[in-house]
Amino acid sequence: MSSETGPAADPTLRRRIEPQEFGAFFDPQLLRKETCLLYEINWGGRHSVWRHTGQNTDRHAEINFIEKFTSERYFCPFTRCSITWFLSWSPCGECCRAIVEFLSRYPNVTLFIYVARLYHHTDERNRQGLRDLCRRGVTIRIMTEQECYYCWRNFVNYSPSNEAHWPRYPHLWVRMYVLELYCILLGLPPCLKILRRNQNQLTIFNLAFQHCHFQRLPYYIF
Repeated sequence: MSSETGPAADPTLRRRIEPQEFGAFFDPQLLRKETCLLYEINWGGRHSVWRHTGQNTDRHAEINFIEKFTSERYFCPFTRCSITWFLSWSPCGECCRAIVEFLSRYPNVTLFIYVARLYHHTDERNRQGLRDLCRRGVTIRIMTEQECYYCWRNFVNYSPSNEAHWPRYPHLWVRMYVLELYCILLGLPPCLKILRRNQNQLTIFNLAFQHCHFQRLPYYIF
């Protein structure tokens, strides 16, 4: 494969997504309906990491991953395995239940989830699902610049001349999602409001705090 596009001599190049796809999926303001899943798997603490991408089909990307992962010939349920997901949307309540069931069935699997946005974050089923994941030991975080750059380097088919031109999204958007994720995990009411009028207009983010937010949210995240 030519080294004109993407990192030279990279065996994962054929499994990478294009830069415009990455921006469309992971830009917190675009709110694209489909979900993109970038993932890496580390078996038994080895230095080699397997990376791949996935998207929604007729089912959510998380369900597709679980079914594909457990049906692969290399799958060994008795070997310790660490999985990291980078999701453009956080899992819905139904997917959270499927993930909890998957982890209960295979206790040697550890899952870390980084999300660019929170999916229908005011729906209590989705909020409860994320809390259930945390209780099951799943680490859930909002993607920051560090994770975006990591994904750009490892999952995007960028031109060598554009290595440093990875998307940098306004820090305020990220902080708003961080605040809302704290509210979800602490069982607080939503503080983040998102106004969507149509696809051609900018998405409006707004924060509406209640007294309980100031009482229980850590001061350093305000």
